[in-house]
Amino acid sequence: MAAIGAIIHRALSKRTLPLATTSISRSISALVIVEHEGGAIKPQSVSAVAAAKSLSDDDNTIAMLLAGSGPSLHLAASRAATCHPSVSQVLVADSDKFSYSLAEPWAKLVHLVHQRGGYSHVIAASSSFGKNVLPRAAALLDVSPITDIVEISGSSQFVRPIYAGNALCTVRYTGANPCMLTIRATSFPVPPVSSDSKLNEAPISQVDLSTFDEDITGKSRYVGHTSQDTERPDLGNARIVVTGGRGLKSAENFKMLEKLAEKLGAAVGATRAAVDAGFVPNDLQVGQTGKIVAPELYMAFGVSGAIQHLAGMRDSKVIVAVNKDADAPIFQVADYGLVGDLFVVIPELSEKLPGKK
Repeated sequence: MAAIGAIIHRALSKRTLPLATTSISRSISALVIVEHEGGAIKPQSVSAVAAAKSLSDDDNTIAMLLAGSGPSLHLAASRAATCHPSVSQVLVADSDKFSYSLAEPWAKLVHLVHQRGGYSHVIAASSSFGKNVLPRAAALLDVSPITDIVEISGSSQFVRPIYAGNALCTVRYTGANPCMLTIRATSFPVPPVSSDSKLNEAPISQVDLSTFDEDITGKSRYVGHTSQDTERPDLGNARIVVTGGRGLKSAENFKMLEKLAEKLGAAVGATRAAVDAGFVPNDLQVGQTGKIVAPELYMAFGVSGAIQHLAGMRDSKVIVAVNKDADAPIFQVADYGLVGDLFVVIPELSEKLPGKK
């Protein structure tokens, strides 16, 4: 009888262990890496919070991680605490080591914070910042990141574009925690902030940096930062985007496009060919190796429609194309197309459109 009892005990033990493991694996706790500038949270980071919320139907624990120094950091932290009702905690790393967004100290910070928090997911926007930091942090944590996600089907199943957006691939993550993701911000819209958002203000905590390793900061150094002062909206979040291609022929001709953008209250974009030709700076590039945009209206002038460019704007709600080549690939994705000389069309549009209100 004693032997039979021992066998039953072992059988019951084997049955209960997987159940306990399953309940642990289902718990979701996400760490969102936040980009901020001038005390404001960048919209793509709020989209990353929306992505973290969609990991599970249950109430997830979502923490936002900010780093930097000075008053602007603390202003950004206070705004992060109310940017989304699902945020549970805001973590702030205040140090001169993070005055500039260098990948090495940021990756080490993510590694440090994860070791203390044990998060199941680490999420960043698929921006130049996120693409720079997340793979380095994943290497430190010895996991493989999944990049440029456009849909979340579950806590371990994701959809991402491949072949320059011409196909979608479903990926199941089977590695160890954390599951590290970069998300395409345009695929995760952010709901408007309610007037009572202050009632949902998340607590703000300081990250203990006493054990932070300073040696890694010597691998790169900050050289400088340049930006253009303009009243036009940010390219990545604009409702209307006006883009020029190599057909504009010169930087001087791009000023015609800028005047049209001012009339429309639009952001100005460019193809890689226009950027490589020196017509505009590379921060205006739209495409696979540039910014991914999905505005309500996308107007393309002198853009042939190379597959690399289409990958960055094919999710736009309405696409209007103007090109003198009737066989240009851009017309295959455009909702409205006009075969014509852009040097005639752009000035006529600028003249007839009413001024921006």
